[in-house]
Amino acid sequence: MNKKDILELKRRFKKDDCSFTRLTGCYVNGEKNIVLYLNESFLNLEEDELFKYLEIAKKTLSGTIGNNLLELNFPINEEEMGGKQKSLMILKASKLKDEGLLENFYQSIIDSYDYTGNFLILLFHDAYDVLTKTSDNGKLDESEEVYEYILCAICPVTLSKPALGYLEDKHKIGARNRDWVVGPPDIGFIFPAFTDRSTDIHSVIYYTKNAKDSHPEIMEEVLGCYPKQTAAEKKETFHSIVSKAIAEDEEKADEVFLEIQENLNNIVEETDFIKGTEREPIALTNDTVKEILADTGVPEEVTEKIEKSFVEAFGDTPPTVEELIDDKALQLNEKIKKEKELKKKVEFLEAQLEKAKQEIALDAENKEALEDNNALIEGYDVVLQVKAEKVPQIKSEIIDGKKCLIVPLEENEQANVISIDK
Repeated sequence: MNKKDILELKRRFKKDDCSFTRLTGCYVNGEKNIVLYLNESFLNLEEDELFKYLEIAKKTLSGTIGNNLLELNFPINEEEMGGKQKSLMILKASKLKDEGLLENFYQSIIDSYDYTGNFLILLFHDAYDVLTKTSDNGKLDESEEVYEYILCAICPVTLSKPALGYLEDKHKIGARNRDWVVGPPDIGFIFPAFTDRSTDIHSVIYYTKNAKDSHPEIMEEVLGCYPKQTAAEKKETFHSIVSKAIAEDEEKADEVFLEIQENLNNIVEETDFIKGTEREPIALTNDTVKEILADTGVPEEVTEKIEKSFVEAFGDTPPTVEELIDDKALQLNEKIKKEKELKKKVEFLEAQLEKAKQEIALDAENKEALEDNNALIEGYDVVLQVKAEKVPQIKSEIIDGKKCLIVPLEENEQANVISIDK
């Protein structure tokens, strides 16, 4: 399954391009009872209805591949008589005209679908005449094959919100009647898959509106395929693995997860730089997980827990590096890093400010001491500053008729004479 194939099908869901032959379905209430059945020739629908149903069909091919759109493969036993794939093949071949087959199909969804409330099951049948394309993607006027498929959409039906409205019959503003409104599909699928512009009976294109709740019960019980996680579910699973491994410190667990996200993103950026963006997704092997955890500085005992849980959660089909990258986590990590850097700068500036304050205070003390010292020496021509133990040794003598101060110096002692400016 690739984006080109999806777009090729989706572009046809227009009034003048679509070739849907039949529309069937049933409306199910909150008690899981069928309230009514639909069985229509699609192109005979009224125009307003036709457009609305086409919008629903388009929605089942919307979103991101790997997140909203998954390619599910059938196990071999499901392709044998009595298997789910075989039943879908028979349903498709009936062109949705066999009421017994339709009833069984509806019931399988009703019994499996984990949903509380009313919902609508819709089935479209189509036969698309796939035209041959030239090497430059130009279409030739000849058929390559006829791609016959069924499209299923399961839509919630909810009451419209209470509101005021204009009541024409009463000519007043009042509470309008609440209606049961069909919403966009919650889940859906196309069988067989459309792969490389050709029928692939071994696969089904599965759609989920909410990538965090893909309804694996429909994959397994209705389609007979092994449940497959969306990228969003894989991210949540991986986050949960890290959180449980460091359960005693929630803040530390979040910090480690953000660092892991950064390391995953670095792997992608380095690979893009070497190989370019047009490359295969990067497989996340156990060795890669171990390296990432080592780079993050995760203790060995925690690494062992994460590795074990990783294998248990993903088994032989580990996610790719790209699937586990959480853009919101990367943005949060970048924000936290900037905040930490800003905090360091603030702390540095505060330290510099404190140092400047201390220097100013010291300068003030020195100035005050100098002023006090000047006051002491004012009026004296000679001021002698010595250590306290030298004071008793100082003598006054008359030498050559002049009064002199004698300060004895030991061999290891030194003296310095400083002039005082008045």
